[in-house]
Amino acid sequence: MNRLDAAAPLAGRTALVTGAASGIGAAVTRRLARDGARVLAVDRDKDGLAELAERLRAEVGAPVEPLVCDLTDLDAVDALDLDAVDVLVNNAGRQHVAPLPEFDPVIFHEILTIMLEAPFRLIRRALPGMYARGWGRIVNVSSAHGLRASPFKAAYVTAKHGLEGLSKVTALEGAAHGVTSNCVNPAYVRTPLVERQIDDQARTHGIDPAEVIEKIMLTPVAVKRLVEPDEVAELVAVLYGPASASITGTALSQDGGWTAR
Repeated sequence: MNRLDAAAPLAGRTALVTGAASGIGAAVTRRLARDGARVLAVDRDKDGLAELAERLRAEVGAPVEPLVCDLTDLDAVDALDLDAVDVLVNNAGRQHVAPLPEFDPVIFHEILTIMLEAPFRLIRRALPGMYARGWGRIVNVSSAHGLRASPFKAAYVTAKHGLEGLSKVTALEGAAHGVTSNCVNPAYVRTPLVERQIDDQARTHGIDPAEVIEKIMLTPVAVKRLVEPDEVAELVAVLYGPASASITGTALSQDGGWTAR
């Protein structure tokens, strides 16, 4: 039985989500499917995508089309068919924690490729179709680190700051064509990416892994809890929903008060 939201605001629309196999990407994919979109779920995790598609077919009753793609392979990114994409969610990311003198340039390059170069290539190829249809929504999953810096995260902070600029340029160019572009900026979200960096943070700061969430991740946050992926998906939904037409070129913080300091 089809269990789409009754309003189905994205019925007849196509969405593409990167980093869709888990965490924020999976939550956003689920929300888009519930809203009636045909969702192209992009990730390099073939098994994770297959599991997501099967789960959403059972939960939502809507098909999700898995597209296996490693965003470090820019030729593969360019080969994705974006002509029909109405909603583009740039979500894929990677983290690496190390002091600048020890930060591997290869990893720095890889993170910028995944989190800045690939979004640029996806945006530039999605825009012509959006322009032709007179409607498009681009949502870039940034971070509190798109607005603030932290030590030991040179590549991640650089990529997120660059994504903020790319999003604003897209907003200015797309406005005349019915296309909006925005960032969502959560604090630490309960995702595999965050869980994987706990040991790195512990090693870099010389503390026990159990102390990382309390002493590192939540120290700048007034609301002392991790953000849940479904909360981010709900904010993304605002940016493609009925209230989104005049929201563009902005960054919507979901950071528990981090950037209020």
